[in-house]
Amino acid sequence: MSRKRKTLPILENVVIEAVAAEGKCVAHVNDMVVFVPFVVPGDVVDLQVRKKRNSYCEATVIRFVSYSPTRIEPKCAHFGICGGCKWQNLPYEEQLKAKQKQVFDQLSRIGKVELPEFTPIMGSQQIWEYRNKLEFGCANKRWYTQEELTELPEGVGLTQGAIGFHITGAFDKIYPIEKCHLMDDYCNKVRNAIRDYALDNGISFYDIREQHGLLRDIMMRNSNTGEWMVLVQFHYDEEGDDARARGLMQHVADNFPEITSLLCVDNQKGNDTFNDLELEVFKGNDHIFELMEDLKFKVGPKSFYQTNTEQAYHLYSVARNFANLSGEELVYDLYTGTGTIANFVAQKAKKVIGIEYVPEAIEDAKVNSEINNIENTLFYAGDMKDILTEEFVKQHGRPDVIITDPPRAGMHQDVVNVILGAHPKRIVYVSCNPATQARDLALLDKDYKVTAVQPVDMFPHTPHVENVVLLEERI
Repeated sequence: MSRKRKTLPILENVVIEAVAAEGKCVAHVNDMVVFVPFVVPGDVVDLQVRKKRNSYCEATVIRFVSYSPTRIEPKCAHFGICGGCKWQNLPYEEQLKAKQKQVFDQLSRIGKVELPEFTPIMGSQQIWEYRNKLEFGCANKRWYTQEELTELPEGVGLTQGAIGFHITGAFDKIYPIEKCHLMDDYCNKVRNAIRDYALDNGISFYDIREQHGLLRDIMMRNSNTGEWMVLVQFHYDEEGDDARARGLMQHVADNFPEITSLLCVDNQKGNDTFNDLELEVFKGNDHIFELMEDLKFKVGPKSFYQTNTEQAYHLYSVARNFANLSGEELVYDLYTGTGTIANFVAQKAKKVIGIEYVPEAIEDAKVNSEINNIENTLFYAGDMKDILTEEFVKQHGRPDVIITDPPRAGMHQDVVNVILGAHPKRIVYVSCNPATQARDLALLDKDYKVTAVQPVDMFPHTPHVENVVLLEERI
């Protein structure tokens, strides 16, 4: 006998109080904390509880009783569906306040270290079309809203090719995107042209469950040099797929001459990652270039580069200012990626040593030093905790400054221990996750004091925030 499903309650006339984590807002009903997406402080709403725990619940809006005076009209027609920009209904100045508070709360509550007065968050120079990279999934099943389902003409099936973004909780379905405002509109023209050509010419869209279908994924990059890169992932599994794929690629090449790097790949794996695959250059080059000050950075399809080009310059400028280099310092750049920070600070340092897990990224870092005639950098590839050891420090010298920009998980305890043992004068900690940054600051606190904090907004309309912290050796 099946277990009877528990009926979850409806909450009426709930006042939304404040912005919370993960782009949600928070309210209180009696002693219960309620988290709600796609609302703003001051909204009064009726809610359907979707998930209930002992001390909190998650709910969605079923009716707006009244709208907050703070609320603004979202720019995107897909707002609330694709889930990519959860704060489009919140004015940008309010987004910045929420991010500043998020950094302060996490550093003070999790880190529990003495903190200086925070510098006001550095807002993004652009809040629309600021991204230099987007990826779009392709699927043979498109996701429909409830309203769309009720209006669906009779006889129209649910299996339709779509290009867009994955919906949370529906990994095999794509919500089709007509216009995304996060990247230059040229991106929308290319994506929609690929979709139209595929539909008009009977090209199959990928079915992730069945591992079948030709058109699989699209990645686009642009740069401040005016270049565009497009990578199309295919999945060849039928006779004639190669010809069909080449027909689509030629269509893109003929209609979009601004694309300077047009690439494709046959991906037979169970996921869309392609770092271990050999890519084909269909037209143009296998890279584009980004400019930062007087430096030129080569960016390939497998390269990591901050996705907000203009704001990346401001982020790295903060890191360089915090490092306070005189030209005589040995700098370790941990999690160096393609060596962007390492090369950016090299002209003000005696020597910079970069360490990164991904071998291809390290090769890019070396190339970036070479094309900029930078001769005082050295790069190593491997797991950080395996490369950065006491023996490594003895061999290469004790760093005067360490710049670290780890992934969201933060730094491994072994890495923290080596940093403490190396006794640099200053540590500049760049983080995309203030919560794990706070944890690491607590581990460093016995020998280092936080002397400056600078939040930087890289991703308007999302809850994500970068934070730069300066730690100086305790005397």
